[in-house]
Amino acid sequence: MIRHIFRGILITSVLIAACSGQSEPSAESVPPRPSAGRLRVATTTSLYDTGLWSYLEPMFEDEYGIELDVLYAGTGKALEWGRRGDVDVITVHSRTREEQFVDEGYGLERVPFACNYFLIVGSPDDPAGLEGMSPEEAFTTLMNSGEAVFVSRGDDSGTHGREKTIWAAVGFDYEGVRTSGDWYVEGGSGMGPTLVMADEMNAYTLSDMGTFIAYQSDLDLVPVVNQGDLLLNVYSVLEVTSTRNPEMAENLVEFITSESVQELIGNYGVDEYGIQLFTPCAGLDM
Repeated sequence: MIRHIFRGILITSVLIAACSGQSEPSAESVPPRPSAGRLRVATTTSLYDTGLWSYLEPMFEDEYGIELDVLYAGTGKALEWGRRGDVDVITVHSRTREEQFVDEGYGLERVPFACNYFLIVGSPDDPAGLEGMSPEEAFTTLMNSGEAVFVSRGDDSGTHGREKTIWAAVGFDYEGVRTSGDWYVEGGSGMGPTLVMADEMNAYTLSDMGTFIAYQSDLDLVPVVNQGDLLLNVYSVLEVTSTRNPEMAENLVEFITSESVQELIGNYGVDEYGIQLFTPCAGLDM
């Protein structure tokens, strides 16, 4: 049983199941651009591991008669692909970097479409006593303890970026944190593998809510910190300026922010997991 405060609502007795049936390959380097009859979207691992894109992809393909290629990676890699012109659309979760991407001319507009929260998760015995703390208090406690193990994504992802933001908020230089001792472990991998590593090491980690829920039934980890402004997690869609198919890229932005698909996003995961994985937020300034 887990407890999670989501927009002021207490949710208990959540049924969690592992996410399966994913079909798209990950990619360290993107293969050559496909023909004009395809559209390529780079997405974060959290939107992919939760199965959201596998759910939405066939709907978009059926509506617009085009093949959609979904490539998943951390936010940093997805933005790099966009800068190189390897993808047409990006769905990521790092507002500062998204705004920089647009300011530099690589993207047309940052359009929020869904949100949830980050969680600090750890073993049920909570060896560092973080339960009930703010994220700032929890990170300060971890740093001063020097014993409780923390596993970082360490992969330039949106989640990794939020971790750095929290360290900065409490006055710690990130380079000093990551080199401060064996208590800090860099996984260098996606959210799912990072959660598995933290579980095996009886450690803490920062996770997006959706991926944690998708993996939680296979883990002993529980949420220990789930409240605080710094934990808000907003996903945005950006049309890449250099897309070869601007009309279809615009169609994808309109599709994911449409009233009907926003409703589907809001209901996604409820039947399988017993909890809303994402809150639709198209049209909001987040």
